[in-house]
Amino acid sequence: MRKSSSNYAALAFLLGLIMLYGAAVPSGQPAASYIVQAEGTSEARAEVEAAGGQVARELPIIDAVVAELTQDQLERLRTGPGEIRISANHEVAVAGRKPKEPKPTPGGDDDDTEFIPDTVVPRLVGASELWSEGFTGDGVTVAVLDTLIKFQTAGLQEDTALSDRVLGYHDSMSGMTCNFTKRRPGCDYEKILGDEYGHGTHVTGIAINSRVTEFGHYAGIAPDADLVVVRALGDDGSGTYADVIKGIDWVVANKERFGIRILNLSLSAPAQSHYWDDPLNQAVMAAWRAGIVIVASAGNTGPDPMTVGVPGNVPYVITVGAMSDAVTPEAPTDDFLTSFSAAGPTVEGFVKPELIAPGGHVISTMQAGTYLAIAHEEYRVGNKYFQMSGTSQAAGVVTGVAALLLQAEPWLTPDDVKCRLMASARPAVGLDGLLAYSVFQQGAGMVDAYRAVHSDASGCANQGLDVDLDVEGDVHFGGRADRDKTGAYFLRGIEGDGLAWSNGLAWSNGLAWSDAFVWSNGLAWSNAFFRSDGFAWSNANGAALAWSDAFAWSNAFAWSNGFAPSDLYGVTMSSNVWVEQE
Repeated sequence: MRKSSSNYAALAFLLGLIMLYGAAVPSGQPAASYIVQAEGTSEARAEVEAAGGQVARELPIIDAVVAELTQDQLERLRTGPGEIRISANHEVAVAGRKPKEPKPTPGGDDDDTEFIPDTVVPRLVGASELWSEGFTGDGVTVAVLDTLIKFQTAGLQEDTALSDRVLGYHDSMSGMTCNFTKRRPGCDYEKILGDEYGHGTHVTGIAINSRVTEFGHYAGIAPDADLVVVRALGDDGSGTYADVIKGIDWVVANKERFGIRILNLSLSAPAQSHYWDDPLNQAVMAAWRAGIVIVASAGNTGPDPMTVGVPGNVPYVITVGAMSDAVTPEAPTDDFLTSFSAAGPTVEGFVKPELIAPGGHVISTMQAGTYLAIAHEEYRVGNKYFQMSGTSQAAGVVTGVAALLLQAEPWLTPDDVKCRLMASARPAVGLDGLLAYSVFQQGAGMVDAYRAVHSDASGCANQGLDVDLDVEGDVHFGGRADRDKTGAYFLRGIEGDGLAWSNGLAWSNGLAWSDAFVWSNGLAWSNAFFRSDGFAWSNANGAALAWSDAFAWSNAFAWSNGFAPSDLYGVTMSSNVWVEQE
């Protein structure tokens, strides 16, 4: 755990506490699930057992265990002598979470009819221009952490040469792991080949579908990328923090085995603390530190400010919001930012999301018998495709673009990938040349695959940040965002009044935010969990937009005075919600 919690009682004393408190569960008290962090997993286990709780599993990536505790045991643990951090094992979910009711009866089963609709998105982001240059994601492994993925779907199981490209599967809910290059006894292959929910299959198809559409284009962004499937969400589209953390832990541990370069996290939950105190975020930072590019959805809770959730609020990762082409892909002047796309800044002052990508009415793989396809039958496109909106879909787009970039330059670090994507993005501007949306809504702008692969930008992302210090707990960071007396958000260090949130149109020229600085007074907002009430957006209102040339980007500074860890236990979380098509 963090160095700020590094003094622990001796294990011998803990054994004495076990004798004092006993290990029996008090009669009549229900137990709840918590994540308990200490100096290491063995220390966390000892603390839990000393309080009489039960350890369900270990989470070594964050020096933690998952514990089942009654209210009395929880209080005993909190008031004991050990230095620990306790968090609720929050619930996370994806868009369109299935209600707790019987699954609807399917209107019909899949058939073998070959119909591959035009998915449009690869053309919108310039990926189709790269295919003719040989950039298809070949040799790059993408891990998708989500619901089960029906990866035997045509276009997911095989690449453009019809070669198998699914390398492995891990179920963090059951602990089962399967290596598809050599099937091992004990794997329930029939079960893991299904996706009763549909979300994971949809996101994966956006990123890597290798099928050719009726218009002669690949349906996915990186059709030759390899795939590793990590199940952390159940058949109802939900899971727990522990499920997701365990999945991330497995990805980091198997990074070299499968050559994993990118991890897609198309899920989001409301932030309940500073980014560094959240246990899921700690696992995400550890994965970034291990050299894995993390692409996270901003969340579907926009358009208000400060709505970007976990893990999108981690400053290191690539957080993605959603735009729509207004169902006119060949006419970019009516493109707009979706109303559901979550916006920054984060409570620590970081600009989020960093990028936006197509996330409105996106067509991708989903079998007709899945929950989402049944619950929203009007959005089915044939028997094997489905139209869906969300920042999850936008994150799938950027995941595919990152694979193209890493094929072109496999030596790039996660910071390098983030820099290239941001430096080559195209911000939305009006006919007057001013920003159509605030930087807190669109970040650097819409991702551009072609420009990213041909960019030579370097050193422009995560400046002033240090993931090693952050993970170890030595120092944490804040961004440039602040708010003025009127409540409008702006960026410190910019000439004049900075980039105002309230109108979003204060930016006529490219900006270089290259200098990190120290915020000597700490967090300037008196309420760290401030949420604005009444900052209305202009959703372009029909005004013509253009996606302009990009600008250079930089970030952070070190906080001069520390913050005590938040008390996170006992809070219920949920995440991405179903949104209608835009």
